[in-house]
Amino acid sequence: MPNAHRLLDASPLPRYLQLADLFRHRIARGFWRDGERLPTLEALMREFEVARVTVRQAVEVLSREGLLSAQQGRGTFVTGTVRQERPLRLHTTLRDLAEVYRHDRPKLTLIDEAKAVPALGAHEGTPAPGYQFMRRVHSRGDEPYCVISIYLDRRVFRMAPKRFRTETVVPVLMDLRQVKIAKATQTLVISSADVEVASHLGIAINAPVAEVRRVCLDPDGVVVYLGEVTYRGDFIRLEMDLEP
Repeated sequence: MPNAHRLLDASPLPRYLQLADLFRHRIARGFWRDGERLPTLEALMREFEVARVTVRQAVEVLSREGLLSAQQGRGTFVTGTVRQERPLRLHTTLRDLAEVYRHDRPKLTLIDEAKAVPALGAHEGTPAPGYQFMRRVHSRGDEPYCVISIYLDRRVFRMAPKRFRTETVVPVLMDLRQVKIAKATQTLVISSADVEVASHLGIAINAPVAEVRRVCLDPDGVVVYLGEVTYRGDFIRLEMDLEP
């Protein structure tokens, strides 16, 4: 890998964590297959222009994940594969999104709940008289995959406070007959994790994340729901139908 050391130097992350991530990607893409022996420590040191201890630390990280095994006198072998079942599909219609979330029961961990005012763009809609704010982490099993800030029109929140606190928001919103969603938008931006997001999601600072902003308006153009979601980059898969 030409100039690999320059790429490693450009990140504030420790070199061994960056190297472990590169190794993990090679395993995930089948460049290093289960049962195969990795290049020697010396070869990896030359390729990435790093010290022996850096390679060993990277191998230790993946050994704890069950992906590699260093065997004395034989070398380092791939002993596992990176799980591929994790990605969440981000659908492009509100109804499809609601149906996916309706059958998904993540663990919801509340970080904060209060009354707050969302920052709305000039053309996003008219603010409601008041909002209920919740910030929480969603997890599958013990693995967190997103941090979400929820702003709900307080009048809507009062219709089903228990459900909004214990379920994902979009299916609940679609179930309320009193609430009519006339327009919904979703934007996605690729970004990097800050300190707070990294700590909540168990990822490295500056690791790739997807920032999704969802806005739902009623027939009067009032923003009844704003969701600001930060997903782990390795959990997201965006699928879109391209019309010919």
